[in-house]
Amino acid sequence: MGKEIINVGVLGFGTVGSGTAQILMNQAQLLRERSGVGIRLRRICDRNIAGPRGLDVPDGVLTDDVNALLDDPELDIFVELIGGIEPARQFILSAIEKGKHVVTANKALLATCGHEIFQAAERRKVGLGFEASVGGGVPVIKAVREGLVANSLHTIMGIMNGTANYILSRMTDEGLAFGDVLKEAQTLGYAEADPTFDIEGIDTAHKLAILATLAFGTRVEMSDIYIEGISSISPVDIEFASGFGYNIKLLAIGRRIDGGLELRIHPTMIPKSHLLAQVGGAYNAFYLIGDAAGKIMLYGLGAGKMPTGSAVVADIVDIARSLAMGIERLTLPAGVPFGALSLLKKRSMDLISGRYYFRFSAVDRPGVLARIAGVLGEFGISIASVVQKGRRQGASVPIVMLTHEAQETRVRDALKIIDDTDVALDKTVVIRIEDLTAIEDNAV
Repeated sequence: MGKEIINVGVLGFGTVGSGTAQILMNQAQLLRERSGVGIRLRRICDRNIAGPRGLDVPDGVLTDDVNALLDDPELDIFVELIGGIEPARQFILSAIEKGKHVVTANKALLATCGHEIFQAAERRKVGLGFEASVGGGVPVIKAVREGLVANSLHTIMGIMNGTANYILSRMTDEGLAFGDVLKEAQTLGYAEADPTFDIEGIDTAHKLAILATLAFGTRVEMSDIYIEGISSISPVDIEFASGFGYNIKLLAIGRRIDGGLELRIHPTMIPKSHLLAQVGGAYNAFYLIGDAAGKIMLYGLGAGKMPTGSAVVADIVDIARSLAMGIERLTLPAGVPFGALSLLKKRSMDLISGRYYFRFSAVDRPGVLARIAGVLGEFGISIASVVQKGRRQGASVPIVMLTHEAQETRVRDALKIIDDTDVALDKTVVIRIEDLTAIEDNAV
């Protein structure tokens, strides 16, 4: 016999916590109709319960004692929304051990300690919902873990950080400098006071680690992922890219190749005609390729109070439906039994081959171009096109080259030599080019 009322406790009453609470209270009747059971917000725990949230909650709901949630025998679902690794990890594991179902939006925790949490939830046969950890209101976790369960996924690609995408979009549309757009993003609330995780690709890597675990049925560590951010991108690079027919995006790529797994995040030139190149502003997009379903793209707001709160509540409703029907065993956290996760070999970034954009800050004097081309030639790097704008004899000028396909390790070795010569006045800017058709055509 199932339960008639599902009691929910929320830990964390910040932006996402208040959005979750708002939806649970304002949509109570709709959620009852769609789940077949009453879902009651029983407790909200936060360090500061006196601060304004723009939301009135019933008396007795707010508390600053997390044990009021963990030790409550009537609490069915524990929702962790405080973020960070500790003490969030301890609280989640404690809730699981006490037999409570868990919902979290904590991507950093799942990317670093997810295997431990997956195992604990599977052992105790409790539900673990984490839709809000990747993509905000975009239901990509459900798509990968459930909707595409009949597929062998070949590739997952995406624009997975709204802050980075907002910055690159503004730089592209308005010709603004990186620093100016970053300050604007912070003022608008798109970027944190310390934006490192967003602009250096770490937040994107957390999301890719989670998605790759589910999509490829393998254990993924943060150390398996090559990470490069967008702070070195300048308006001149965006202008050159546009002239060649590309937009620059912070792209996450995960794909099966040669029996292993390639996982990388870096600024990427994408043809303007591709759907991913057209994703602007603070939006996220996820491009999936399965052997049965083919190409699928999911698009939407990847963060924010209500979009993320929507994803949290979706997980709560999923668990509530099962409890209402008396179902004990819920969806496996990793999509497969934890013991069935494979150990796919992770492919070194040095082995990656592709096309490249180089921007050299070179001394404008005779023979410079030939010298650069000569070093590239020694490493088997073939030049597809060259652009040099402006002449300032003896001063620095940008020389831009696009290459044919080359191997990453050869590119690094060649540029190290060039950057150490007297013709290079600054470190060479390197941006990888993905026409994407090759990845799509090689999908199984």
